[in-house]
Amino acid sequence: MLVDSHCHLDFPELAVEQDAVVARARAAGVGHMLTICTHVTKFPQVRAIAEKYPDIHCTVGIHPHEAGREPAVDVVKLTSLSQHPRVVAFGETGLDYFYEHSPRADQERSFRVHIAAARETGLPIVIHTRDADDDMARILTEEMAAGPFAGLIHCFSSGQDLADLAVRLGLYISLSGIVTFKKADALRAVAKQVPLDRLLVETDSPYLAPMPHRGKRNEPAFVAHTAATVAQVKGVSSAEIARQTTENFFHLFAKAKPA
Repeated sequence: MLVDSHCHLDFPELAVEQDAVVARARAAGVGHMLTICTHVTKFPQVRAIAEKYPDIHCTVGIHPHEAGREPAVDVVKLTSLSQHPRVVAFGETGLDYFYEHSPRADQERSFRVHIAAARETGLPIVIHTRDADDDMARILTEEMAAGPFAGLIHCFSSGQDLADLAVRLGLYISLSGIVTFKKADALRAVAKQVPLDRLLVETDSPYLAPMPHRGKRNEPAFVAHTAATVAQVKGVSSAEIARQTTENFFHLFAKAKPA
């Protein structure tokens, strides 16, 4: 089976036909999905989705876009929310200097709080990074030196240096539909170098639909197209990518159990 390691089933584009979206994913061979929290104030809606479907788990956290707008949370608050049995990770959290919807200082503060919660609980973090490679590398290096934590960089679109650092630090890399885009040769070159036992696949739906659906609304069923491209890049079969990325998912998100 395949796992969509990052989707947003609470977003309006997917919530409007949630049952049908989940059914299509299952029919496409997607045996598990992780629906991601972006606003801690909307966590109850995210959690409810994970409670409804046996093959879906969720995260809790604040997207860097919202770091300056959502109520600030501390480690105690995050760890308390993470005790729910369907919550398997923190995030998504990190840095986004492309849009900068929130001040950089607020993004870094929020990111470090999520890392502290991950370190305290043993749950991983889902990291978002865009146009922030230098600061991301600095924070990850500093925080890992302060004490180990688990996690992955989702929807990876950065360069080889950050990918290499993430792997050295014990983190995972998740590839989205971007890797299928015609002009994504640089990303495919990075993906080729990431060890198979550190790779996951995702949709980041409803965004970034892979080829041949680019420009349309994305959904978890389409992760199969991303996995097929990754298989080509790595020179292995689609069955091997499905097996390895699924194994990686349940190793990283150890609290999640297959339905």
